[in-house]
Amino acid sequence: MPSSEDLRFIQKHFDFWDKLTPQQKAVMLENIVPMTYRQGQNIHRGDNDCVGVILIKSGRLRTYILSEDGKEVTLFRQGEGDSCILSASCMLKNITFDVHIDAEKDSEVFVLSTVVFEQLCYENVYVENFSYRITTSRFSDVMWAMEQILFMSFQKRLAIFLTDQIALDGSDCVTMTHEAIANHMGSAREVVSRMLKYFQNEGIVELSRGDIKITNKKKLRTMAS
Repeated sequence: MPSSEDLRFIQKHFDFWDKLTPQQKAVMLENIVPMTYRQGQNIHRGDNDCVGVILIKSGRLRTYILSEDGKEVTLFRQGEGDSCILSASCMLKNITFDVHIDAEKDSEVFVLSTVVFEQLCYENVYVENFSYRITTSRFSDVMWAMEQILFMSFQKRLAIFLTDQIALDGSDCVTMTHEAIANHMGSAREVVSRMLKYFQNEGIVELSRGDIKITNKKKLRTMAS
């Protein structure tokens, strides 16, 4: 059973809680477990993996697709208070593509059994609506990622990525290798390095080993808009 502090967190972020019956609440609490994942650890791998519904207590998770030749493209990232339904993809019959989920930072999460969540969706319209709302929100994130890949220049995509990253980290410095950025963007390291060099020549960033310092946020945002 979750601690009183964890219970308050679960009640706050699973906003259907007050609409559950006492029996449904008891079943849910018996089947939700805390888990800890280290940075870089894989949580969910493809459609043959069905971890359960994840509620993030702390840290950050990255959801991405993987091509046959090993190229990665980040679809979206989630942080504290976010729920991840795609980690229970075995119950989402209309999801026909495989997604992978890694811990981008050391993360503490709660994992609710897929079987229990599916049963709650069947029994309780508020849980079902929660599932649809979260899935729709993530679908919007996926469409935004696809729009960037298909219709935007790489310069603009990289500017968007760096702008989002400093917002996520609350820092003017992106501590990430060019290879890691390429993995997020579904590109090659050489392409990322060339564009970052151009950004440096334009006075937007300063480059050092493993670090990218944003020196002109206004110009970066202009490129991203």
